[in-house]
Amino acid sequence: MRIISGTYKGRRINPPKKLPVRPTTDMAKEALFNILNNLYYFDEITVLDLFAGTGSISYEFASRGTQHITAVDQDYGCIKFINETAETFEMPIQTIKGDVFKFLETSRQQATVIFADPPYAFTVEEFSKIPQLVFENELLEDDGILVVEHSKLTDLSSVENFHYSKNYGGSMFSFFEMPTDEEE
Repeated sequence: MRIISGTYKGRRINPPKKLPVRPTTDMAKEALFNILNNLYYFDEITVLDLFAGTGSISYEFASRGTQHITAVDQDYGCIKFINETAETFEMPIQTIKGDVFKFLETSRQQATVIFADPPYAFTVEEFSKIPQLVFENELLEDDGILVVEHSKLTDLSSVENFHYSKNYGGSMFSFFEMPTDEEE
């Protein structure tokens, strides 16, 4: 796994093999950040990385200048690895060890970009719960976006606040936004 752009461009990060993760591919990550780069100045946003796994997405945001990043994962090994990596590179990543759904139910921490990379084996109902909780609890800042990574075999286009999706190999990113006044 490598950091694609920014201060730490090209740095390789080698997570322990025993972590229960499926990291976002470099190709998909690069495509995602090309989209986000056209929407935001990275040094002006806050990020919430759900099901953070190895922290790959958090490191990419930090490398590009984001100063407010929170990574949430329930696996102790993942949180430990993210903390160690963030400390090594002096990245501003706060971690929370806990169940993502419980976090979304109780948190009032807003973010400009919320990225969720849950297990691909989730059902559509489980995937749908993520945007439901994000929008019910108003966790997105104005003009914010929720990005959910999932298998291309999963279709989230019927989920409320779905905006569009992009396919990269076996992965897909679905983008969710608050509807504008014209769309309501």
